[in-house]
This record gives sequence, structure tokens and C-alpha cells, in this order.
Amino acid sequence: MLKEVDILLIALTSPIKLGVYENSKLIETIESEKKSSDILPLLFRDLQKKYEIKKLFYANGPGSFMAIKVAYVFLKSLSILKNIPLFATDAFYFNENGPIKAIGKLHFVKVALEIKTQKLEIAPEVIFSLPDVLDYNEFSTDAAPLYMIGAVGQ
Repeated sequence: MLKEVDILLIALTSPIKLGVYENSKLIETIESEKKSSDILPLLFRDLQKKYEIKKLFYANGPGSFMAIKVAYVFLKSLSILKNIPLFATDAFYFNENGPIKAIGKLHFVKVALEIKTQKLEIAPEVIFSLPDVLDYNEFSTDAAPLYMIGAVGQ
């Protein structure tokens, strides 16, 4: 019998990060510099041989429009095909609420519960990390991407 786990994907920047969680505790970490559209099918093929995936989690933005779209379409398809629930939360959960690059000098920032854009002259390095313990209360079944296209026009 395969070990039951939850999978968390952060595919907003390179490298993509994937965490395997058992009873909400991180037991395995996978990172890849490859394009998510190329590597996700291979990673999940291998994961399904090793584990029984019970829940899927991901960072649904803001971040790279294409990366969010690829992650969402892949995970949503897997969710439907394998009947695995899909959950999402915003990227700020994974970077200690730091600014996230939008375009030019614009960055996404989270003030209270609202995501806005702000011009920053000095861009801090954005580092996303997998939590050691997954707080299920931070995630929602509303897993649609946060594309945040409004930042481009500002």
C-alpha cells in the first residue's frame, strides 16, 4: 500500500518547488530549473508511483502569468482526472509576505488582505519556500489563478 500524501507546488519562479506532505509535515522536497510544462508531467508520474496523492495545493499568484496558467491547468486536470481536491493560496504565504515582481519597477504587495501594486526603486530578491508544516486553514477550494493583469496597465 502506498503512503498517503498531499502535494504542494510553487511554480511562480524558477526553480519550481514541490513539497510532499504526510500528516501536514514536509517529508520530501523536489526542485527543478526546467520549465514547469516540461517537468510537471514527469514529476507527477514518478510521485504517483511512490505515493497515493490525497490533496493538491499550489500558489495561485501573483507571479509569472504563464507559470500560474501552466500550474493551474496541469493541477486542475489532474484533480478532475484522479478526483483529487485542489486548493490554493496566494504566493505571499510562501515568501513571508514580501514584494513580488510584477513588471518594470512595479511589485505586488499584500496590505492587510488586499493585493496591490507598488513602485519599488530597489527590488528585493523574492525567495519562495515550502513550509515545514502545511497550514490547511491558509488554503481555499477557490483555486482559480490570481492573474493580476491590472499591474501591466499602471
